[in-house]
Amino acid sequence: MNANLVLIPGDGIGPEIIGSAAEVLRIISRKFNHTFSMKEADAGGCAIDRHGVPLPDETLKACLESDSVLLGAVGGTQWETLPGHLRPERALLGLRKELGLFANLRPVKLQKVLAAASPLRQDITDRGVDVLIVRELTGGLYFGERGRGEGSMGPYAYDTERYSVEEIRRIGVVAFEAARKRRKKMCSVDKANVLESSRLWRETMHVLKQEYPDVQYSDMLVDNAAMQLIRDPSQFDVMVTSNLFGDILSDEASQLTGSIGLLASASLGKGKCGLYEPIHGSAPDIAGKGVANPIATILSAAMMLRMSFDLAQEADAIEAAVEAVLEQGYRTGDIAAGGLSVGTKEITEKIIEALEA
Repeated sequence: MNANLVLIPGDGIGPEIIGSAAEVLRIISRKFNHTFSMKEADAGGCAIDRHGVPLPDETLKACLESDSVLLGAVGGTQWETLPGHLRPERALLGLRKELGLFANLRPVKLQKVLAAASPLRQDITDRGVDVLIVRELTGGLYFGERGRGEGSMGPYAYDTERYSVEEIRRIGVVAFEAARKRRKKMCSVDKANVLESSRLWRETMHVLKQEYPDVQYSDMLVDNAAMQLIRDPSQFDVMVTSNLFGDILSDEASQLTGSIGLLASASLGKGKCGLYEPIHGSAPDIAGKGVANPIATILSAAMMLRMSFDLAQEADAIEAAVEAVLEQGYRTGDIAAGGLSVGTKEITEKIIEALEA
């Protein structure tokens, strides 16, 4: 097949980890006789420095015309004092909105070989960690009305949480369909005891669940869900929740695997183009040192092959290569407990060796 891909390295360690993923994709293209045309584009802090805005028009145009987008990371301390509309993170929000990417899928799976890197007790990890968090991505608090003003107690700021029935229903469909392909169990996370938006969320999910009688459904308040993820993550299969809650819970869940540097994500919508990225940030403190963990980005590329192009065999090959290298004991510094610590380049080379074998 032929596919046009846009690679957005971004900031911090972004160029290093995107470079690793691009190398892996080149091996896949040669091994399986595909053509991946890869074009780099600016977004985030580097785009602010070069173009004055976090998401240049030419980058957005390239993404809209592509078959899929692979992104590294955006952000850094040098841009933290900029006004909100010029922060690097606005590039992500803009891409999600303009590409219509309303569903974010974040798989959280603990590899047995990395159990020692997890902060959980062994009796908990022995039960297994394999959760898919489905996060609504283009609504809620991050896209609601916001502003500042003056009141009787001085200056104030506000952000608005707003969801429509259709926004809730469509993310629910994604989660229910995902559950059908896994262990047929789904938990909807909200704050319905306090928030009106969560009450509508729960009402809508309860209507939708009637269409999926084969999926075991439950509700859970977000504070309890945060606790239960630590106490016994094995109880969860698919979790579906709002933009804000999903952002927080998926980062919490990432630590169950030992490192946020291991977790991939996919952002999908109704169109053909998806956005794939590791869930970690730009890690400016280690940028350029050659020690960043590229595995999450490489696994994001595997998700892209599977979900955007139906290339399951190719995705399986990447995932198997990553697993084989971990089984051999190779680790980047963030997961080095009990293994051989190597750099970004070295672990990428080992994954490529496993792919070619």
